[in-house]
Amino acid sequence: MLRISYHSKRSAFHLSSPDTRPTRADAARNRTQLLAVATRVLATEGAETSMRAIAREADVGIATLYRHFPTREALVEAVYSDQVDRLATGARELLTENTPAEALRRWMDLYGQWIAAKSGMLDTLLAMVESGDLAHARTRDEILAAISSILAAGNAAGDLRSDVTATEVSALLIGIFTVSRQAGGAISSARLLDILLDGLRPHGKN
Repeated sequence: MLRISYHSKRSAFHLSSPDTRPTRADAARNRTQLLAVATRVLATEGAETSMRAIAREADVGIATLYRHFPTREALVEAVYSDQVDRLATGARELLTENTPAEALRRWMDLYGQWIAAKSGMLDTLLAMVESGDLAHARTRDEILAAISSILAAGNAAGDLRSDVTATEVSALLIGIFTVSRQAGGAISSARLLDILLDGLRPHGKN
């Protein structure tokens, strides 16, 4: 329906269409929904997933998807950054609700989700790293900082060994998830993570 406004100073009528642009709240919800769906779909269906399929799964129009993420690379970078942010904030939140050892074990699951999402967009990520569009070193630093914060809390509480570094834990996690994926489910990553956590506890605390 058209709205008619009358401006007395100019003695003229002006026709205008109602504002159909999404509100900021709607836009934020759409973006969050798109990121959640893209993360899940890329992790399960991989690089062949189309932008249109992601929009359909998120129950938004393709125009809405492209308004938030103009290119596939923009969407992949947003998913990647969102997952890294979740690892960083997740470490802090888990430490407020769990013992350091429990926080580390739960954080390992978050790390596994990030690995799964990353594997589904690996080709795009590698191309972006090579072109300089993605700061891989910064991501690594953020992940190591998250691990270090949990290890430090564990050392202070006597909950985790003090002679293990974040770099070593990161390498062990990469190895576990790589082996588990290559085994096609024959090896349980959850069991391997439990074994890893036992090895990270001080002697006598297993």
